[in-house]
Amino acid sequence: MSASRRPLRRVLLKLSGEALCAPGGFGIDSDELSLLTREICDAAETDVEMAVVVGGGNLIRGAKLARDGLIDKATADYMGMLGTVMNGLALKEALDKAGRPARCMTAVDIPAVAEPFIRGRALRHMEKGRIVILAGGTGNPFFTTDTCAALRATELDCQAVLKATKVDGVYSADPVADASATRFEELTFTEALDRQLGVMDLTALAMCQEQRLPLVVFDFKQSGAIRRVIEGENIGTLVYAADKAA
Repeated sequence: MSASRRPLRRVLLKLSGEALCAPGGFGIDSDELSLLTREICDAAETDVEMAVVVGGGNLIRGAKLARDGLIDKATADYMGMLGTVMNGLALKEALDKAGRPARCMTAVDIPAVAEPFIRGRALRHMEKGRIVILAGGTGNPFFTTDTCAALRATELDCQAVLKATKVDGVYSADPVADASATRFEELTFTEALDRQLGVMDLTALAMCQEQRLPLVVFDFKQSGAIRRVIEGENIGTLVYAADKAA
């Protein structure tokens, strides 16, 4: 059964840490942060209720440190969680200064800088029109921020996960390395899993499939892209559960 696009009233936006740094760079770049803030503020004009999960790869690559044998995997993951908190605080401050109220909530208990993630409180913030930035991953090592996005979207009764990337959707192969790669307009979770397309990590994809939670993969650098996805425009790639239209 083919899926269909529709306007969305509550979403979870998944951002990589690289969304906050210059291409090929490191850290938090003020121009990139300003661009991202403008795009989120523009999307929020639709009165959508929005939560944002942000990664931390622009600040630390815990997985690489673990692979290199320098740091225990669990410790490296906790360090990565702290990186997401730094990104979350930066985005929260930028949104506040742009006139769009935001709250940063974290799964890692850091009361001096952020609220703890409490489902009821997060829902209340969203209902009041505040953008809720979810940092600290799931609060547990061995889980990615993709899995956090699928988990929090389910907890917060979101209608879809919007995965903002540097490419305009899901391709049959790496479009940079393979000129013959083709873009999917839509595909099922089963197809994404069977083809190992790297849309999200396997745990996150399986959770979205089980919860019948649609996923839209799109290029957030296109002007107005976040808003257009929320308004139901046919951009990026829609991934959906095969037995039920998204």
